[in-house]
Amino acid sequence: MDKIKIAIVGLGNCASSLLQGIEYYRNNDSNSVNGLMHWDLGGYLPYDIEVVAAFDIDKRKVGKDVSEAIFEKPNCTTVFCRDIPWTGVKVVMGQVLDGVSEHMSKYDDKVTFIVSDEKESSKEEIVAILNGSKAEILLNYCPVGSEQASKFYAECALEARVAFINNMPVFIASNPEWSNRFKEKGIPIIGDDIKAQIGATITHRTLVDLFRKRGVKIERTYQLNTGGNTDFLNMLNRDRLASKKTSKTESVQSVLSERLDDENIHIGPSDYVPWQNDNKVCYLRIEGKLFGDVPMNLELRLSVEDSPNSAGVVVDAIRCCKLALDRGVGGILYSPSSYFMKYPPEQHSDTEAYQLTEDFINGGRAN
Repeated sequence: MDKIKIAIVGLGNCASSLLQGIEYYRNNDSNSVNGLMHWDLGGYLPYDIEVVAAFDIDKRKVGKDVSEAIFEKPNCTTVFCRDIPWTGVKVVMGQVLDGVSEHMSKYDDKVTFIVSDEKESSKEEIVAILNGSKAEILLNYCPVGSEQASKFYAECALEARVAFINNMPVFIASNPEWSNRFKEKGIPIIGDDIKAQIGATITHRTLVDLFRKRGVKIERTYQLNTGGNTDFLNMLNRDRLASKKTSKTESVQSVLSERLDDENIHIGPSDYVPWQNDNKVCYLRIEGKLFGDVPMNLELRLSVEDSPNSAGVVVDAIRCCKLALDRGVGGILYSPSSYFMKYPPEQHSDTEAYQLTEDFINGGRAN
């Protein structure tokens, strides 16, 4: 099979885990390896993914080869594959826009961004790089709250006619105005807001679905998260959290038998604990009533490395996007979006979303 040529916006922890994983599975070429939902997805293996362009705004990354940039500060995720071959792809200065929250400047350079003093690339320059590199798919890894930046890169994808995977909680695929533009141009899009392999949201949804199927009425629930990476530091600015909170809350509400009142469901905001680095700790509580209206509650603590948890899903989203390109399918990929994303245009139970995605991989409809 041909390589899947991707471009990446944001060489942070998530991108680092993804690129480490591509090389890790190249060196462990076996369909029995752990950590993947699919080894072979439509004929494409994990290491058939190739980075051909990358954009960032941090001076420690801009101008460096991608293989070096993914290990620069403030990245702090687990390094599980250090030996990344030289790619020959230099990180290009992108657009800052709202990609950096003002409060980040108050923190040590080791944990926050250092904005490069290089000239920002124009939309025309970014589109030219995408076209010149023959990128097929653009991945959005802008920080939470980067509304302007995410929409800017979606515009670049439309103009360059490359597929778009929106890993962030800015509503693009789920916004009819944006989704129609991708449909009109016949460009595939998967979004919005990546759902981790075994993360807080998928675990919360699974437990809520279990309560529903077992006849337990849920009365209230919360999900609280802490972490020490740049994402959690960025989210200390509560003004940047509106879409993230909506995305995570609606993902859980969508699998409830009856929607909870706002006062009875609390998901986020998160808190920053520096020494956790890329480790994310989630605390879940669900209160309900079972047979005879007898009360019960469940509490759970989940600890995961945040960015590899994300990359394990993105590697499949990329390959599903490539299948759509191969098949000439444009617009929203509803089935993969419902399985891979927290806030897709159409919500399904995870069991339904899984089956819809498997059907798509095997040649079925995506929208």
